[in-house]
Amino acid sequence: MATGQLFSRSTQSLFYNYKQLPIQRMLDFDFLCGRETPSIAGIINPGSEGFQKLFFGQEEIAIPVHSSIEAACSAHPTADVFINFASFRSAAASSMSALKQPTIRVVAIIAEGVPESDAKQLIAYARANNKVIIGPATVGGIQAGAFKIGDTAGTLDNIIHCKLYRPGSIGFVSKSGGMSNELYNTIARVTDGIYEGIAIGGDVFPGSTLSDHVLRFNNIPQVKMMVVLGELGGRDEYSLVEALKEGKVHKPVVAWVSGTCARLFKSEVQFGHAGAKSGGELESAQAKNQALREAGAVVPTSYEDLESAIKETFEKLIEEGKITPVSEVTPPQIPEDLNIAIKSGKVRAPTHIICTISDERGEEPSYAGVPMSTIVEEGYGVGDVLSLLWFKRSLPRYCTQFIEICIMLCADHGPCVSGAHNTIVTARAGKDLISSLVSGLLTIGPRFGGAIDDAARYFKDAYDRGLTPYEFVEGMKKKGIRVPGIGHRIKSRDNRDKRVQLLQKYAHTHFPSVKYMEYAVTVETYTLSKANNLVLNVDGAIGSLFLDLLAGSGMFSKQEIDEIVEIGYLNGLFVLARSIGLIGHTFDQKRLKQPLYRHPWEDVLYTK
Repeated sequence: MATGQLFSRSTQSLFYNYKQLPIQRMLDFDFLCGRETPSIAGIINPGSEGFQKLFFGQEEIAIPVHSSIEAACSAHPTADVFINFASFRSAAASSMSALKQPTIRVVAIIAEGVPESDAKQLIAYARANNKVIIGPATVGGIQAGAFKIGDTAGTLDNIIHCKLYRPGSIGFVSKSGGMSNELYNTIARVTDGIYEGIAIGGDVFPGSTLSDHVLRFNNIPQVKMMVVLGELGGRDEYSLVEALKEGKVHKPVVAWVSGTCARLFKSEVQFGHAGAKSGGELESAQAKNQALREAGAVVPTSYEDLESAIKETFEKLIEEGKITPVSEVTPPQIPEDLNIAIKSGKVRAPTHIICTISDERGEEPSYAGVPMSTIVEEGYGVGDVLSLLWFKRSLPRYCTQFIEICIMLCADHGPCVSGAHNTIVTARAGKDLISSLVSGLLTIGPRFGGAIDDAARYFKDAYDRGLTPYEFVEGMKKKGIRVPGIGHRIKSRDNRDKRVQLLQKYAHTHFPSVKYMEYAVTVETYTLSKANNLVLNVDGAIGSLFLDLLAGSGMFSKQEIDEIVEIGYLNGLFVLARSIGLIGHTFDQKRLKQPLYRHPWEDVLYTK
């Protein structure tokens, strides 16, 4: 492996299996370091394509999302680092696929628990093809001031505290990602900081070894000394011992192998990593530390003395003129995410939507403050739910039952009315349910089903002003306005609409007052004197009776009643009800496998 530097300020990567937080941390690090371009060229999310919005400093950017590794490598040929956040189940396959791409040079495998046989195959392929694997079971790596992998070094505060936004003089390699963060902090306290840091991972078979990276650091001019943190278990550290003995390392190495406490236990102890288990005296922390010390590494007597050993070695290099400490720079301010700033009380921001009828937060959704469990356990009906969501209150049972009756009576009126006809034609054209439903709903208006609000509005105005039926009807005639809720193409004085009769019967039985309906009936009596088909239709019946419901329940103020009528609540009732029938007609046509509808010629008057 040897060679030299893995990363630079122009390094770009491909990120496999989208994870918002580590990606944003990488981009924030890029901005902190003063990079001109983001270090992530593309995201690979199997089965997805498009773009993902993220922040680069204060600027919002769109990073391409690709569905396959091959597509991403083809689209971004300069991206030579593959950061694999796949689970241990698929990490090996996706990593091997990335290694086989000619553009990929470094693969970082974050997942723990990759099968050892798979890890061995990856390692063999990488070595045979001169490629580098960091991991498995790694947090990644970082080149200070240039590039970092995923969550390496943790939060921005930690990165700034450890001076990782600019390069230092120390090359650091460790098995542990968590201990890497600790050592970055330690090194920053007593030296000018790290130049590059790598966590090779804690699995039994890491893709690259401690000695691989020490030998690589040895070839990087900017690295003046190395710090190595090993752990008990395995024999990786002995390859570093051999390199030191053979004179392959020409720079000071400060090393410590953790796990010396293992001897205090009577039986073998498995520490956090899969590889952190002593398989004999040679694999003990004490034996490794002694071997490293004898090979020429600076090895303290305990972990507590590691910081002093690093400091002394660094200061000695300064005295010898081998290190000129880097000048400190002030990193740019990273804009704080709005949600974090709001939680910390630093800013306040307006909301974009106001909702007063439902709330999905907490343990269960609620409608107008009534928990879903209550709605189900207490047997609420459709009318009850509608009263909560539309009127923001629980109406008396006779009111909600009236609402349900209206929905049932208005659900359908046969295939010949305009709404149903439109839906049938659309369904027979092979369109989907939503398209068929909407084509029918779009016919609802002043001439079809949409007169309930107008009927309520005009009947209420006339009654409240004390107009006689004559004054009301003739006044409307002078304005050129048909009386909403009066008139039917089929029904007449001798063929009354059964739906209207049922609604009137229910209201007489249950409503405390029916003054608006009675007024509508007196208007009907007058209009029938003019024409036999000017009967009170279902729109007029529902409109007038809903006024009685609102006024008679005692639960609405006059202003609320006026607002309900003005907004269009009552037409909403017809839309809700008729949607049931229109959906039924759609399913009916689909079930019957009806062909495309074509209107017959003989039913068209062709004229000049």
